[in-house]
Amino acid sequence: MSDPLYYLALAAVAAVVVALVIGIGGFGKGGAFNRRNANKMMRLRILFQFIAVVLLLSYVYLRSQGG
Repeated sequence: MSDPLYYLALAAVAAVVVALVIGIGGFGKGGAFNRRNANKMMRLRILFQFIAVVLLLSYVYLRSQGG
């Protein structure tokens, strides 16, 4: 588990969770924060999700190749 790509993928997944929790919290609370940042948070979550999927697929591919 000393592969840096593994830790990078974990960090990307954690970023997705943080963006999702902040976005859901904003939706639940409503108010000015939600009006200002709801779309930004969900776009950020989608970006983090894309990065996480690419990193996870890269990790799985490289591990299957022996790299």
